[in-house]
Amino acid sequence: MMAPSAQAQKQAKKENPLYTFKTLADLTATSVKDQCLTGTCWSFSTTSFLESEAARISGEVVDLSEMASVRYTYPLKAEMYLRHHGLHQFGPGSLCHDVLNAAAGYGLVPEFAFTGLDAGETEFNHGELDAVLAAAVKAMSEQKVLSDDWRDAVDGICDAYLGKLPSSFQFDGKTYTPESFRDHLGINPAQYVSLTSFTHHAFGETFVLEVPDNFSRGQYLNLPIEDLTRVTRKAVMDGYTVAWDADVSEKGFSFRNGMALMPAEGEEGKMFQEVIDEAKVSQASRQEGFENHTTTDDHLMHIVGLAQDQNGNEYFVIKNSWGDGNPYGGRQYISMAYFKAKTIAVTLHRDAMQGGGKRR
Repeated sequence: MMAPSAQAQKQAKKENPLYTFKTLADLTATSVKDQCLTGTCWSFSTTSFLESEAARISGEVVDLSEMASVRYTYPLKAEMYLRHHGLHQFGPGSLCHDVLNAAAGYGLVPEFAFTGLDAGETEFNHGELDAVLAAAVKAMSEQKVLSDDWRDAVDGICDAYLGKLPSSFQFDGKTYTPESFRDHLGINPAQYVSLTSFTHHAFGETFVLEVPDNFSRGQYLNLPIEDLTRVTRKAVMDGYTVAWDADVSEKGFSFRNGMALMPAEGEEGKMFQEVIDEAKVSQASRQEGFENHTTTDDHLMHIVGLAQDQNGNEYFVIKNSWGDGNPYGGRQYISMAYFKAKTIAVTLHRDAMQGGGKRR
């Protein structure tokens, strides 16, 4: 999902928050970024997550390149599309594990080493890139015999719009490769796990989550939603941030107001005008939303804290990638009801699961 317009962000800053919050956990995170006119929330959120992981593991706070993972991933998406003869999802969307795959296959680089912008540009706009790539791979898929030049063609498009990935760079007076920089920061992509919660697969088992952007067929460990929520909360309280994949199409998800609420029946019209009662979310109700497509894989964000409102209700604090134009500088307070109802998946370090939910 793309970021709100600059005008919407400017207006949002004038809003006064209705709720007051007490901080329970506020973890190290870099500044809020703006994905602008791109569909790359998956890279912004997971790169932010890895920045916090690097700070937790090595103590080094560094601004990592979001576009390096995008540049690495797009040719892989093209390959999957062509291997399926054009009968596969192709677009800008991906998921958390695709950034981890990029970190494993390529490495990590600082933002200054690969911005994905032309000289003089300051904002991302992938409209033309996405259209050109989609048209190119569609045309390739329609050929009777696929030329062995297709990889060069896709790379050429990506290089033209994003640039060539660097093989080395200087950081703090030392020369690094992307692989050695990843290792310098203490990031081991194999140490991360993704969790979900749906009843069409058995709890305690892993499965390929059936959402369109899971082009690389990432595996997710299936937990009951109460366990997933408990694991996520404990991780945050233990000092681990969490990458979050969720549906944000609900009216209760409001960047403008800096919150996400799941109103009880009859409370919808009161949202952000007064404190409301929230819905009682069950495993069955969240499954119903997934089955009827009212809960969809819309947007990825980064959980960086935990807070409590004036009535004692808890909220995850997320760092969004839509700029800083809301009452909380680009962060949002996500109610537990919303989290339980609309979470698609979370990704976290495997050590953060110690003592959490049970594998059934």
